Amino acid sequence: MNPEELNRALVALIEKKAELHKLTYDDARYDDVEEELHDLEDDFNDEYGAFLEAALEKVHTDLGSDTDVLLPTAYLPANTSGTPSPKEGVWIDSEKYSGKEARLTLVPNPTRLVITVGKAVQQEVWKA
Repeated sequence: MNPEELNRALVALIEKKAELHKLTYDDARYDDVEEELHDLEDDFNDEYGAFLEAALEKVHTDLGSDTDVLLPTAYLPANTSGTPSPKEGVWIDSEKYSGKEARLTLVPNPTRLVITVGKAVQQEVWKA
């Protein structure tokens, strides 16, 4: 697995997701951009899904989470800044952060998983 190629694919996917988010449903390009996004998601999951799901399983275990691991594309942020907002990513139950809202996000530049707990804690928990 080439980390640079993974990062490029992740950036392209997030950028396409952001492009779709900017469009309204009545935009003539909406359906085409949505289809392109779905194709990118399918390709990304086919190419990197097994690798990223193994990383997600390990992170869930390390955090004491019994929350189901989803497809890697579920963990994407809204942009490529590398700093997810407290509401981005996938909510997880974590013994390490018991009683607090924790979210796991797959961010680029470099590709890594970041846990966000409320507005105070943001920590890298895995890096490609």
